Amino acid sequence: MIGDLGLIDQLVGRSCECNWPTSSLNLPIVSLSRVDSLALSGPAIDAQVRAAMNNGEQLYAIDEQLLRELAPDVIVTQDLCRVCAVSSEDVCDVGARVISLDPHTISEVAESVITLATALGVTSRGQQVAKRMLDRVDNVRKSVAGKTRPRVFIAEWLDPPFASGHWIPEMVEAAGGIEVLGKPGVPSVATTWQAVRQAQPDIVVFAPCGFDEQRAAKEASVLAHEFDPKWQTACVNADRFFARPAPSIADGVEQLAQIFHNTRTN
Repeated sequence: MIGDLGLIDQLVGRSCECNWPTSSLNLPIVSLSRVDSLALSGPAIDAQVRAAMNNGEQLYAIDEQLLRELAPDVIVTQDLCRVCAVSSEDVCDVGARVISLDPHTISEVAESVITLATALGVTSRGQQVAKRMLDRVDNVRKSVAGKTRPRVFIAEWLDPPFASGHWIPEMVEAAGGIEVLGKPGVPSVATTWQAVRQAQPDIVVFAPCGFDEQRAAKEASVLAHEFDPKWQTACVNADRFFARPAPSIADGVEQLAQIFHNTRTN
């Protein structure tokens, strides 16, 4: 969002998960994950996260000294998912204004863009960014109107599989599909591959949270024995275009339309 608002030059730090736009990568890292997602397999990551949550442990460590040295006026975080980033209650008090963005739906993502833009003094720019995102999603919806809707399962995690939640089922609908297990506006939930098979999807999209399409394919290859040969499958960059509540979900909707209907939208 900061990048789309044209404010990258005002950023003084980032989290270890913040990797887009690439111009932000040289910024100091203020928060680090205690789970090494690069070195661990999907099941191992899930086990560590569950253990930490059950024990009341924090998944992220904040470098408070560095944060104080950077002296930000505003800290942007979220309370939507404690697994994904530092929650507002865990942010160190360094005298900065803390803005927590917690959208659950596509329309709320657009609203959060405007909320952030207003807080940073660029309201009109935020309105433009939000409108552009919603227009792109609506253009996809119009382009697939009347087409046969495939039954779809979006896997937000693979082992165990998680049925999608929040804005992702809406993305499926906008792209002309029917999400067979995911529910819009609520958190993703663990399921089983047996339940997925029973739901009889036509297409299964591997979109593990925090992974790109290459990592998704690697995780999926280990579980190939679970998959129905009748399924059409696809791997996507969930880290960039699906899991993050940002304008880039419009790109994800366009990608899903291509997967479902071989439809491209400019």
